Amino acid sequence: MSRYYYDLHIHSCLSPCADNDMTPANIAGTATLAGIQIMALTDHNAVKNCPAFFKACKRYGVIPVAGMELTTAEDIHVVCLFEELEKALEFGEEVDSRRIRIPNRVDIFGDQLIMDDEENVIGTDEFMLPNATEITVDEAPDVVKKYGGICYPAHIDRQANGIIAVLGTFPEYPKFTCAELHDKEKITPHLEKYPILKDKQIVISSDAHYLWDIRDADAYFDLDDEPYSSALVRKRLFEKLRGE
Repeated sequence: MSRYYYDLHIHSCLSPCADNDMTPANIAGTATLAGIQIMALTDHNAVKNCPAFFKACKRYGVIPVAGMELTTAEDIHVVCLFEELEKALEFGEEVDSRRIRIPNRVDIFGDQLIMDDEENVIGTDEFMLPNATEITVDEAPDVVKKYGGICYPAHIDRQANGIIAVLGTFPEYPKFTCAELHDKEKITPHLEKYPILKDKQIVISSDAHYLWDIRDADAYFDLDDEPYSSALVRKRLFEKLRGE
């Protein structure tokens, strides 16, 4: 059993609201400096920078997780994580087919840059990524599970796009096994106000959009990693998140 510091909510330069310095390599390097051992890349409604992120993490010794911050039809943000990169890419294709395509105004919202592992821009997404998709919050868990992933509501302690702010409470259904908070100081108040959260794994993540948003190692999971491999650690992480 070993302690692993994590951050499971990070945006790269593919998210228009993120800084262009949030390249996959810069994120992986900053994770190392911060003492974070497991990190998930979770761009808005896209996974196209995950392949470069995986290669960068391998160079820096960080265990990568492929993910996405899905915007549901209700405008609720949901963190979606996948044990396998290939399955995340397949999920990305489904989300891409269910996006509402509004041209991105780079001058207003920012670039949406797709990178390779050599820090080269290899493309852009011309349509606005963060806006709502056609996937509802009720169907999101099943859609994600189809690709071997897990999902849970993002930053429930925030007003913008938080499930509590949108719905007025944390719903009984669909049955999420986890919930994410941005501020760990709000764990106790949320558990007291919303007892349903007491049966869920609370995840604390930064939702970083700038390199300086990436926090020093703080949130952690204790995971059984013998005999060690990054794949085993990732597997144990997903078992933890699923409550297995």
